Amino acid sequence: MSGTGNGPSSAETTALPSINAAKGFWLGVERVLSGLARLALWVSGAGLTLMTIIIFWQVFSRYMLNRSPSWTESFSVLLMGWFIFLGAAVGVRERTHLGFDVLLYVLPTSAKAVLRSISDIVVFAFGAGMIVYGVQLAKLTWNTVMPSLALPGGVSFLPVILGGALVCLFSLERLAGRFAGLPVDADIYATGEEL
Repeated sequence: MSGTGNGPSSAETTALPSINAAKGFWLGVERVLSGLARLALWVSGAGLTLMTIIIFWQVFSRYMLNRSPSWTESFSVLLMGWFIFLGAAVGVRERTHLGFDVLLYVLPTSAKAVLRSISDIVVFAFGAGMIVYGVQLAKLTWNTVMPSLALPGGVSFLPVILGGALVCLFSLERLAGRFAGLPVDADIYATGEEL
């Protein structure tokens, strides 16, 4: 007569700790990735601000002092790579990139998650490509020197590699959350359908 009372069965009681452990682990992972996204956003913002200051200095020096520093353009381009690729990775996590979501509003609920999963897999593959080709380009150009900055040429590709790694992490986070049944796609259910 086991399992006939109001309390949970023995199978349910052994399953509850593993579910709670999985949710706790997931919350920890989500907290770490949220911190990474916040850090990437701050680095992007700082890079954009610093680039703006450098460009202002370059224009001021050229037109007011009649001598433009040689390092400002190269350093600005280097900073641009950092804030573009790190900001793009955060955009993947926050889903702020442009998308073509028309099908999501006419398909049944079960198909919406499938389409989002396909999209996340494609984004993951793109991030992996950024890592692979970024590493190859960094290796090819590491022995060259940026003349005005005296830095290895491969430094230019470090934001591509780091941005690709973050894109992969954030795509995997979304895929794992969807697989675990977490509400990672709450925005596509806002069409009046019930979950």
